[in-house]
Amino acid sequence: MKIFISVLSEFVFWYPLVMSLLWIAGSSLFFKYREKEGPLSFDQIEWPLISILVPCFNEEDTIEETIKYLSSLNYPRKEIIAVNDGSTDNTSSTLRRLVNQYNELKVIDCKENRGKANALHIACHASNAEFLVCVDSDAILDSYAAHYLIYHFLHKGERLGAVTGNPRIRNRDTLISRLQIVEYASIIGAIKRTQRILGKVMTVSGVVVAFRKKALVDVGLWDRDMITEDISVSWQLQQRFWDIRYEPRALCWMLVPETISGIWKQRIRWAQGGQEVMLRHWGILLDWRQRRIWPVYLEQWISLIWSFSWVFVTFYYLVTASTIQQLFIWITFSSFALVFMSLIQLWISLKLDSPYDNITKYYLWAAWYPVIYWILNAFIVIFAFPKAIKSRLKGGYATWSSPDRGNRKMG
Repeated sequence: MKIFISVLSEFVFWYPLVMSLLWIAGSSLFFKYREKEGPLSFDQIEWPLISILVPCFNEEDTIEETIKYLSSLNYPRKEIIAVNDGSTDNTSSTLRRLVNQYNELKVIDCKENRGKANALHIACHASNAEFLVCVDSDAILDSYAAHYLIYHFLHKGERLGAVTGNPRIRNRDTLISRLQIVEYASIIGAIKRTQRILGKVMTVSGVVVAFRKKALVDVGLWDRDMITEDISVSWQLQQRFWDIRYEPRALCWMLVPETISGIWKQRIRWAQGGQEVMLRHWGILLDWRQRRIWPVYLEQWISLIWSFSWVFVTFYYLVTASTIQQLFIWITFSSFALVFMSLIQLWISLKLDSPYDNITKYYLWAAWYPVIYWILNAFIVIFAFPKAIKSRLKGGYATWSSPDRGNRKMG
């Protein structure tokens, strides 16, 4: 038993340390070789028509602002398709009023909540463009975000299926929202850059992503029975050998939860969606053609195993530690190395994102957050796993509920 605990303790200690080093190296390489492109000559490119898809559920407080900003984008040729997915508030009446104000806007009013993926299905069928830009109904696109997304499709080849943008947080008035600013830079941004260097990504960002319609049709559009349609469609595309790219200049300002319950529900949903994908797509390990995505898939399983291992080891030492001092030594030793690595990871990540969003000022008081991320993520993963298994057995439409949007103020 002692040997088993010793090995498990080594795994619990080294895994986040190694992954942090990997994210630092991968994001730095991406920045050096793929991110330092010159400015685009927007006026010298013939931009194609795009369809901006906006699925909505109970968004009466945000949808008018989102549509206003989408309509004012500098992109020359666009249509906006908003789908009200059975909202129980005033979203439907708000959209009907907005149709008379914006010529580019089309509204589809569904009477029953069938989920975000189903709303995107409907919007895709109603679209006239080959390139689709999907935006959440609380998000504000940067003036040239669409240009940066679509530019990839025009210059990176016909096998490019999707380009994911760079979500930025706009409500910054509370501790929880500011911690998420750090998270998006030091963890989510670093992971996306690293995975892109490896060639495959776990998921596009559902809040801002552009698709080639032909690629979506090839994989049967979005899975309507998966709780996170963005993760699911990412795997569908890559299994059919469509490429996915990351464009950090395509900024999208989003609202994040500002309550503990709100962020807990959001992260449970994210973790459940990732696990649903893991359970559905295990067959890729038997297909040699899919070998480039194996590292991303295996990392998800190892992360799941680490979460259970961390809880087990921590509980074991808590119960069996002969003295408080022994337990304190274990926790201190493990935490010190991770905190030190987190300081390095966070500083590098914030510097990489600073050209787009001045967030280096959050460094000193939030440098410890990556450590908290690992601990919080462990509990989230464990709680989400039974939900993922139950969802796979149940099937049916993956409906959504009203999220916590926080304080609606621009940062």
